[in-house]
Amino acid sequence: MEANSGSSKKDFKNKIFICKKESQETKHWLRMLVRCVPERKDNIKDLWKECQELTLIFGKIVSSLR
Repeated sequence: MEANSGSSKKDFKNKIFICKKESQETKHWLRMLVRCVPERKDNIKDLWKECQELTLIFGKIVSSLR
């Protein structure tokens, strides 16, 4: 929603890029969680896959704006 209300195309692109970075950071923390809570590995793996999909979507949006 934040990106949709961007003040310009450049602002929109920047906000989507931030979304991509945040999803990459979330994947990092999910990997850390697997090490700390191995019994939840399957749940965390599903979340990681979903986060990967979001990362790819945000990456595609950014690249298509170039």
